Formats: sequence, C-alpha cells, structure tokens
Amino acid sequence: MEIFSSYNVIIGISFTIILSFIFNGISKKTNIPAVLMLIILGIIFQYGIKAFGGVTVDFFPMLEVLGIVGLIMIVLEAALELKLKREKLVPILKSLAIALIGLVASAYVAAIILKALIEGMTMQSALIYATPLSILSSAIIIPSVSGLSDAKKEFHVYESTFSDILGIMMFYFLLGKVNPAEDTGVTGFLFGLILTVVISLVASYGIILIFQKIKSQVKLFLLIAVLLLLYGLGKKMHLSSLIIILIFGLVIANMKLFFKGKLEKLLDFEKAKAIYHELHVITAETAFVVRTLFFVIFGITITLSSLFDLKVTLISILIIISIYIIRYGLLRLFIGKDISPQLFIAPRGLITVLLFYAIPADASVPGFEPGILLFVIIGTSLIMTGGMIHHKKKINKEMTPEEIEASAQEEVTFIMDTTTDLSDIETSMDDESENPL
Repeated sequence: MEIFSSYNVIIGISFTIILSFIFNGISKKTNIPAVLMLIILGIIFQYGIKAFGGVTVDFFPMLEVLGIVGLIMIVLEAALELKLKREKLVPILKSLAIALIGLVASAYVAAIILKALIEGMTMQSALIYATPLSILSSAIIIPSVSGLSDAKKEFHVYESTFSDILGIMMFYFLLGKVNPAEDTGVTGFLFGLILTVVISLVASYGIILIFQKIKSQVKLFLLIAVLLLLYGLGKKMHLSSLIIILIFGLVIANMKLFFKGKLEKLLDFEKAKAIYHELHVITAETAFVVRTLFFVIFGITITLSSLFDLKVTLISILIIISIYIIRYGLLRLFIGKDISPQLFIAPRGLITVLLFYAIPADASVPGFEPGILLFVIIGTSLIMTGGMIHHKKKINKEMTPEEIEASAQEEVTFIMDTTTDLSDIETSMDDESENPL
C-alpha cells in the first residue's frame, strides 16, 4: 500500500487540522500546550509510517518552508494585536529589556555549558548553537496566554515577539562572524537595521495606500504574497526581514497614529480598516494551519532515542536551569514580586528548530546532539504547563462560585468561536485613535 498517495496525504492533513482544533480546546481547559500534543501526534505518525513500511521521506525542505511562513504569520498576527498608546510605552520598554537581556544572558550561559561538555565546540560555535535555545517561542506562548489578565497577556505577546526578532538578528550576526567575507561588523549590522526600518515604513505606507484602492474582492492573499516577497528579498539582502512584517502590522493596526497631517488626507480609513479586519482573520487562520503542520512534521522527524542519552540529559537540564534562574532575576528586577505565571512561561519551539536547521555545514559541530533541542523544547513546555495549571488553581481559590461559573462560560465561548469578532476590533481601533502614543 502506498502510504504517501495523494488521497492519503489529503486525509492525513485534514485529520491533523481537525485534531489540532480539538487540541486547542483541550489546551484551553488544561493549560497543556497544544504544541506538545501536535509533536506527540507527529511521533505517532512516525511510528505508524514505519509500521506500514513507508519509504523514508526527507521532510526538511517542507519543514523549513512551513517554519518560515509560520514565523511570518505568527509575528504578523501578534503585531496586529498591538495597540500603541502612551500608557503602553513603559510595558513595551520593559518587555523589550527583558527579552533582550534574557536572550543575551541565556545564550552566553548556554554557550559556556555547551563548550564545556561537547568536544570540538569553540565559544563562537557554542554561541551559534546556544542562540536558538535562548529564543522564546511566540508560536507556543501567544495561543497559550489568552486566559491571563490583559496586562500579563500583553507582556507575553510583546516579550515573545521581541525575542523572536532579536534572536534571529543575533543568530545571523553570529553566523556572519563565521564567514569573514559576509561579516559586515557592528557598524554594517546597525546600518542594515536602520535601512530595514526605513524600508519597512516606506513599504507599509505604500502597501496600505495602494491596497485601499484595489476594488477586487480577491486581494488578501495578494497582500500576503507581497509581504512574503519583501521578507524573501530582505533575507537575500541580509536585512532583518521580520522587522518588515512587525512594522507593517503595527502601522495597519495603528493607522490613525501613523497617518497624520497631510498623510491623513491620503488614507481612506474605512477601506483600510476593512483590510485590517479581513487580514486579522486570515492571518490567524493561516498561522493556525501552518503551526499545526510544522509541529506535526517536526514530530515525524525527531529521534526519541536521543532523549535517553545521559550526556544529552545533563546538558539539557543545565541549560533549562540557567534559563529560569536568569528569567527569575530579570522579572524580579523589572516587574517585582508578581511574576507568576510569567516566570514559567519561557518555552522554546518553532524558532529554535528553524534556526538549528539553518546552521551551515562550515559552522556545524558533529558532537552536538539534536536531542538537546527536543529535550529543552519539551522540558520548557512542561514547566510552562505546570506553572499555568498552578496559577489557574490559585486564581480559582480566590474566586467566588459565581466568578468561576462566569469564567467557565467564557472559556466555552472562546473555544466555540473560530474567528475574531470584527465589531470588537473596530471598537478597539476607534479607542486607539482617541489615545495615540
């Protein structure tokens, strides 16, 4: 029997998406990350394929493309939720500081651990391998924190998005050091960053002004295609392409802030707002599907036996411990005593896998076991699960029976809703126009 026949693939993908929707509902009730369930589903598929004598397939090209598209959609989805108001400036700066310092400190400590315990690992190569392990996963965090208070939810959205972008920039900066011909130095890096911001702003204004004039009903995937094109071209030019996606999302989500003075006359706010509404829905839906397929395929490709290697276990545990010690210190410094469940919400995921596979052959170290990645991803996800469950129990103890019943009803409503309420988005945008940054 041909396992990878056209109809079997269609059935498998459809079945996976249906299960992923169910997993999201289970995750909402239990606080177990849906990503963990998707990885386990992928492992089940892996053994099912082997049991039925399926041929070995190289899933990496598919995994890489899904990871890139998923990353773009997740960052865009997060950016569309961010409202730039004066009162949010301090939380944004705190999130940025925690993300940046946490990334650099975690990568440095993890690099010391890798260099000490893996043969042939230099400090330079150790930093390259440590950086993916130090980046928060917005793919896991953003869907998992919907039940938290607005302030804590916004903190995690900002922090994880900043961590993704800064982590990718740091990773490719370190890779440039491996190849002197491509190393532009700190000055070149900063110039590229400024150039990226300028291109991002010009492109964002241009896209909104052009697309508000397009009368065709079929234009949203055209818009997404333009964003993907800009991302790809930015990568070819060695720019920080995710900033293009982030800034576009911020501009369209905060149009009355960015379109002022003479620019305001060029904007048809009602048409541009309609584009925002539709883009918000299609981005969320696309991110859901891509994220689902990515983690299932990742589950199909992993080797479970590496988890039982003593050296892999030791290295992974030391890295995980360092992550939470650093995180505890930063949260106490910037936030204070109220750091639950923020302390435990530091999972690694899509970016970690994607960047690991992006390490070129001339920078790779044979002694590094991919099982370390899997161990850290699973370990940090389980710690997040435990922290979220503990926090939920603590909140429930403090709530009255009437509040618990109302909260349960809200969760049921959340699970049943598959799209964003457009009227709520419109109200939010109107509020934003009254209180710009």
